[in-house]
Amino acid sequence: MSLMDPLANALNHLTNCERVGKKVFYIKPASKLIGRVLKVMQDHGYIGEFEFIEDGRAGIFKVELIGKINKCGAIKPRYAVKKHEFEKFEKRYLPARDFGLLIVSTSQGIMTHYEAKEKGIGGRLISYVY
Repeated sequence: MSLMDPLANALNHLTNCERVGKKVFYIKPASKLIGRVLKVMQDHGYIGEFEFIEDGRAGIFKVELIGKINKCGAIKPRYAVKKHEFEKFEKRYLPARDFGLLIVSTSQGIMTHYEAKEKGIGGRLISYVY
């Protein structure tokens, strides 16, 4: 059985572990994209510390949960968004204005939609968290 979308699987697992009340969980397989999305979530206070554990294969992320995530998920398909179109997707994926984050892949790296608006660049939507 192959894994079709590791990011969507990791974010779904993260949401489920938050709802159950776990303090630590493991993401397997690890990838650079998942690591960068976790870094953005950590910078904005949604998760605690996380670390990469080498297992001889793809690796594992050990993530500490702090109970601040209501829901997170991957956005499929990965919509291309221009710098002035973020409002439309905020209404679609986030429950209220200025509540939660859209995580965007841009030419300058993975960042939130607030940072992308500030820099005046567009990109592709990857995930949401609130």
